[in-house]
Amino acid sequence: MAKVKPGLEVLIDEQLDLVKGKSVGLITNHSAVTGNTTHILDALLAAGVNVTALFGPEHGVRGDVADGDHVASCVDPRTGIPMHSLYGGIDRPTAEMLEDVDVLIDDLQDVGARFYTFTYTMTYCMQAAAANGKQFIVLDRPNPVNGVTVDGCVLEPDCASGIGRYAIPDRHGMTIGEMARLFNDTLDFGADLNVVKCKGWNRDMWWDETGLHWVMPSPNLPTLESALAFTITCNIEGTQLSEGRGMCRPFETVGAPWVDAYALADYLNALDLPGVLFRPACFIPRLSKHVGESCRGVQVHFTDRDAVQTVRTGLHIVKGLHDLHPDKFEFRPTNEAGNSHFELVVGTKRTRKELEAGTPVDEIYASYKPARDEFMKLREKYLLY
Repeated sequence: MAKVKPGLEVLIDEQLDLVKGKSVGLITNHSAVTGNTTHILDALLAAGVNVTALFGPEHGVRGDVADGDHVASCVDPRTGIPMHSLYGGIDRPTAEMLEDVDVLIDDLQDVGARFYTFTYTMTYCMQAAAANGKQFIVLDRPNPVNGVTVDGCVLEPDCASGIGRYAIPDRHGMTIGEMARLFNDTLDFGADLNVVKCKGWNRDMWWDETGLHWVMPSPNLPTLESALAFTITCNIEGTQLSEGRGMCRPFETVGAPWVDAYALADYLNALDLPGVLFRPACFIPRLSKHVGESCRGVQVHFTDRDAVQTVRTGLHIVKGLHDLHPDKFEFRPTNEAGNSHFELVVGTKRTRKELEAGTPVDEIYASYKPARDEFMKLREKYLLY
């Protein structure tokens, strides 16, 4: 098995001059580890780096906060270093927070999906670094669901939100360092950016081919399979069904108390979608929707992960639920700003209306291709591997 060296190890072993003699602010969480699972903070302190501030994204620096919950600012109990929250009030470091910082280092494990919030924490921090004259370093990490597959709808401007700020597809096929380069250039952030590349990673690698240990980047992505399923069923968050949060297989299992599990599995399996099959499943969610209720639905099983059309598959699941249970199925209501969570995840306001009007999924899916093709051309310039 290949052994990939993440940007963190490359920095410590080969490029420590980038931070020598400087005060460092660290944007990170529990999943930023070396190949032997040493946390970035411990690794940098052991290397003599002067870390003066910590900045926590969703779930916090130590990963002890649930999805969507407020992250509090405090002092790290292990090191005594101030920890500033960047989730639940303040989205970027203030000038005051950066007073004792010369350079900001971002080391966050992205999962390859546009609606994963760590990317946007990074972009806010890049803008803050540029505004306050601070250097910005991204320690790159592999895209766990490979860096080849690009799928879904390119985000449209009227669907921009905290789970999608910029025009990239649902599944972007980039590393977080590559996205930093793209955003800094195309959106004129003006950050003094340096990306420390991984060593040994090839674009077609999945996480389990890297030789690195999986440290779940957030509480409901416990495995590589759940990260892949996240790109399929995250749109279920925009409905009244459970996406299996709090279960041992979140995002792989979806349903509600009123779903006919066997009818749904038969409907989806009859489509013969590449790389997946569906098993009727019963489960009791422990978080979010239908907590403590006996739910019925399907579990997604992967037969060929390289063949899976993640976004097309996810749309077919929603379509099946809508058509099989027209009197029960509901999208979540729009928020005060008039935005539908389903539309924010998918990236366009068209798709919900088309599904409700009976437009075939494959016609909807095909409509995403022109914008995605343009993104593919743009993306090429910023790839590092």
